[in-house]
Amino acid sequence: MKILVLSSGGVDSTTCLALAVKEAGPENVFSLSIYYGQKHDKELEAARAVAAYYGVAHQELDLAVIFADSNCSLLKQSSEEIPKESYARQLSGTEGTVSTYVPFRNGLFLSCAASVALSRGCEKILYGAHADDAAGAAYPDCSVQFVEAMNRAITEGTGNQLRLEAPFVSVSKAEVVRTGLALKVPYELTWSCYEGGKTPCCRCGTCIDRIEAFRANGVEDPLLKEV
Repeated sequence: MKILVLSSGGVDSTTCLALAVKEAGPENVFSLSIYYGQKHDKELEAARAVAAYYGVAHQELDLAVIFADSNCSLLKQSSEEIPKESYARQLSGTEGTVSTYVPFRNGLFLSCAASVALSRGCEKILYGAHADDAAGAAYPDCSVQFVEAMNRAITEGTGNQLRLEAPFVSVSKAEVVRTGLALKVPYELTWSCYEGGKTPCCRCGTCIDRIEAFRANGVEDPLLKEV
């Protein structure tokens, strides 16, 4: 069994990488990260560090040109500021996605991952979406429905040679962290913050979710020790 893990360098995908290494061994796991024009590259640096820690092969793709016309607040060319509040607060009284939703980003990433995975002889892609991201349609490309649809497309489009799994799509981020702590995941190497500072901002939506997930497990986020 060979497994490709779509790695952002964050908590969720790194936990998926740990699961993949446990299942198949590092020699059969491949890590793929994607630059899409985000305002910083700290998450890519984290993905490299995590791949090195686990001793797995790692590749990066540059898809920034595809999002050149988007004004998503995560992107370098955006005129929008990254919101400094929780996703729930951002969605309160509004309809649709949050401003940090990159247009169909994960659909594109998974399509690219399928091509790379098949070329490398992988039988499975692991994707770190979890239920908190999909809640309230903040990120619809993290939902159960999306994952099921993409799995059907990938399975059919590869002649049943490849499948997509999202082991955390129905659970909270706190549950992801709980799993990772049991696997001794090196969360100190990961990065989640939408800002590219020396330390996490602790105010953007993803920072808030991350901090709360660790606290729900009775531990402190290791990155907060430097804040």
